This record gives sequence, C-alpha cells and structure tokens, in this order.
Amino acid sequence: MKNLSKAIIAAVVVVSSTNITLAQASASSACEAIIITPISISKSVDMNFGNIAVSASTSGTVILATSGSRTTGGSGGVTLPSNTGTVAAAEFAVSGEASYTYAITLPTSATLTDGSSNTMAVSSFTSNPSSTGTLSTGGTQTLKVGATISVAAAQAAGTYVNTTGVPVTVNYN
Repeated sequence: MKNLSKAIIAAVVVVSSTNITLAQASASSACEAIIITPISISKSVDMNFGNIAVSASTSGTVILATSGSRTTGGSGGVTLPSNTGTVAAAEFAVSGEASYTYAITLPTSATLTDGSSNTMAVSSFTSNPSSTGTLSTGGTQTLKVGATISVAAAQAAGTYVNTTGVPVTVNYN
C-alpha cells in the first residue's frame, strides 16, 4: 500500500508539473520599418501675369489659369494688350515615392508691390492637379499654379513683385 501511495503521489506530481508546462506558450514576431523617399517640391517657373493695361476709373481682375493662359474677370477695368510680356503659371517639380498621392496646400492671398506704396492683391489660387496629386511610377509630377490678381482703377504703372514668395506646400496622404 505504501508503494501504491508513493506511485499515486508521484503520478500527481508528474501530472501537476505537466499542466503547468502546457499552460505556457510563446512566439516571436519580426520587427520591420520601411523608410520611404521624402516628398519634395522645387520651383521651376515663377508666376507672371504679364502686361496689363488699366482703366483710369474702374478696377478689374486678371485670371491666370494653370495652363498659362489669362483672361479678364469680366468687370472691365483692365485690358490685356497684344504685347503680352511674360505670361506664365507658376510651375513646381514634385518628387517622392513612386505612385504615392499627396495633398496640395495653396496660399489664400499674396500681395505684390512696386517697391513704394502701390500694391495689388493676388487671390483665388488654383492648381493642376487640383487638391491631390499622384506621383508617377518614376516618383515625379509637375504641379502648376494659377491665381487672380486685383487691379485698382488708375493703378500706378510699374513692375509689381511679391518679395516674400508664394508658398505652395505638398504632403503625403
């Protein structure tokens, strides 16, 4: 009987330790990170509304399309002479990770000055592509930006520039 008791105790000890061992399990996971090409933007062409003739008594607007064409805003006050001067939508080269999409943020306004007290406001910025772009399989895309300039009646003659630049921002989606 003593041997039977010892055998039962030994069996209980073996079964108890087996349950403890079977109650634990472990596994491991690989750890990985992928660094992608940062998105970047660089200016290729400056925005230029070209030559604009103004009315002595009426204000007006000139709309510069992303294609580089321009029209008057329809309210009179400005005419576009046949000697256009330099007319160009702003152009940027965007690059980054191939086939990724990105968001485009345009400014709400900018001010041009002739270097003295005369100014003109630029607003209604548009872009092509519009609010979201997609980089090519080579990781690039051309982004074009147009806008509308407001010209005052009897606006002083001169060359008007924006000395601080017009910021265009791109971010991966």
